[in-house]
Amino acid sequence: MKYRIIPVTPFQQNCTLLWCEQTMEAAVVDPGGDIERIKAAIKEEGVKLTQVLLTHGHLDHVGGTAPLAREADVPVIGPHKEDAFWIDGLDQQSAMFGFGKVEGFTPDRWLDEGDRVSVGNEQLEVLFCPGHTPGHVVFYHRQSKLAQVGDVLFQGSIGRTDFPRGDHATLIQSIREGLFPLGDDVRFIPGHGPMSTFGEERRTNPFVADRRG
Repeated sequence: MKYRIIPVTPFQQNCTLLWCEQTMEAAVVDPGGDIERIKAAIKEEGVKLTQVLLTHGHLDHVGGTAPLAREADVPVIGPHKEDAFWIDGLDQQSAMFGFGKVEGFTPDRWLDEGDRVSVGNEQLEVLFCPGHTPGHVVFYHRQSKLAQVGDVLFQGSIGRTDFPRGDHATLIQSIREGLFPLGDDVRFIPGHGPMSTFGEERRTNPFVADRRG
């Protein structure tokens, strides 16, 4: 599976274009905004958008979902239904963060632990990883050992848990029990900032590093 990271919005959110090299069918993960930039990347890579995937319902990850999905006539898949209140409250989120008017939407399919999403001939495994938000999911491509983790984990940090229905202990559990067992060599694309590996975070991340002694 190929990918291209497209930073969008003033929050420099890592929207990601994923595609199957055999079919050239593609998914956009977390189109937070700047959809003209996303559409330009799709055209440059010569791929066909077949779906929009969402890790969670925060504005900087979903703000461009409705117009992108409508223009491409593709379904919106994810996150987990526990994040419905975030998506239903996009107007309030827009006001809180100083965004312009954001078009609302309802996902065509909610996701849960153990679900799979097909992108062309490639399969993404869905992991339910609450904590940053109650309905956060992670997309994992086992063949290339690549995870799209949204705002669960960052290089040297973890997602915030001070938003409504965030929970620090749950987030730590999601990382240690849901992500790290996938393997130290798994690379991950976070919602913001540079890529890293689970092994590097297990060694050095002050929030979730393995306990010593």
